[in-house]
Amino acid sequence: MSNFLAIASVTAALSEVLQTAVGNDVAGAVVNTNRPDASGTPGTSVNLYLYQVTTNAAMSNVDLPTRRPSGELARRSQVALDLHYLLTFFGDEGKLEPQRLLGSAVSTLHSRPVMTRDLIRQTIAKTKYDFLVTSNLADAIELVKFTPLSLSLEELSKLWSVFFQTPYSLSVAYQGTVVMIESEGSTHAALPVRARNIYVAPLRRPEIETVVSAIGTNEPILSTTTIVINGRRLRGEITQVAIAGIDVTPAAQDLTDTRISVQLPAGVRAGVHGLQVVQPALMGTPPIAHRGVESNLVAFVLHPAISKKLDDSPDVSVSGVTVATDGTKSGDLTLKLDPKAGKEQRATLLMNELNPPSNRAPRAYSFDAAPHSAPADPAETDTLVFPFSGVAPGDYLIRVQIDGADSPLEQSTDVNNPVFVGPTVAIP
Repeated sequence: MSNFLAIASVTAALSEVLQTAVGNDVAGAVVNTNRPDASGTPGTSVNLYLYQVTTNAAMSNVDLPTRRPSGELARRSQVALDLHYLLTFFGDEGKLEPQRLLGSAVSTLHSRPVMTRDLIRQTIAKTKYDFLVTSNLADAIELVKFTPLSLSLEELSKLWSVFFQTPYSLSVAYQGTVVMIESEGSTHAALPVRARNIYVAPLRRPEIETVVSAIGTNEPILSTTTIVINGRRLRGEITQVAIAGIDVTPAAQDLTDTRISVQLPAGVRAGVHGLQVVQPALMGTPPIAHRGVESNLVAFVLHPAISKKLDDSPDVSVSGVTVATDGTKSGDLTLKLDPKAGKEQRATLLMNELNPPSNRAPRAYSFDAAPHSAPADPAETDTLVFPFSGVAPGDYLIRVQIDGADSPLEQSTDVNNPVFVGPTVAIP
């Protein structure tokens, strides 16, 4: 493939072909590569001007794909171009020099439409083209071929009146195709295949039916929870559980064909997550795990939990309390939770009055956490501060909602009177 000098090399080589032809056919004729509207009165000459470059439709995508899924450069990118040239002829009209030059140029390009490698090398070797010395167009696989373009009177009129804004001169258009320009990036070539093996395995895709807490089907899943995956064909030669992008390998005693028990890995934040059973395939010599079969994706909710102190009370504190004229309180409620909340996650405090009187509706409030998304703030934290205002004094059940997942409430052990009893906070 060619480097960035390919276009200029084509123009130079075409100029040399025309110079040899018209110089022999019309005495004193020269070939220029200027704009047709360049200042000065041209003598007996042919002006070669590249007025348009277009993408070659047939070869515009031959380089794809250029990168592997990992982003590494697999092959150098290429751009396929067609070059559109305008040949303009000048000279003594009385001696019909422009028409003689036209005949010479058209005859030459009709008999020699292909730009040969020898022609390109000879052109680049000339002293006046020393700026093209590093061009490698001569080594390109595709040779450049020239064909005449049939421009209508309207197209010619627009070309001269809009582009050049100068009186029309006898001219003809040609297209050179195709010029392949290749980037100079460093590719990552894989090693050759050392050995070939064929592996046959039955189509046995695992299927997940439910994901529940090991404590109970209706119990919330917390960061300390062991989760149970129920389904079919769950056990493979190698079995892994992908949880929120983290691969976990269950212990052999926790794995059967219909059930997997696994502890949630550290680093999974509260919210909705996806879970899959993955069964890699062992292939190669020696055997190496490759991507095998994957189960359906099942969503589950990881609930946050308000941490507890050593005395088993909720790790919650209220500070900076002020009293409004109506007797309501304002201040900051600080709590610790597990797992940690990310700075981009939305945290909301939910407060419900504990043991409200029967003669009115129970009080309820919700407050968003103080912003902690500044660049200097940590990526995740287990301590959240909730500014509150307009809260009536009293005891409240509290929950934390992280991206829509609520922390659980504690229930009384009295089966005859199952009510929520914690965690609570007192607003003085």
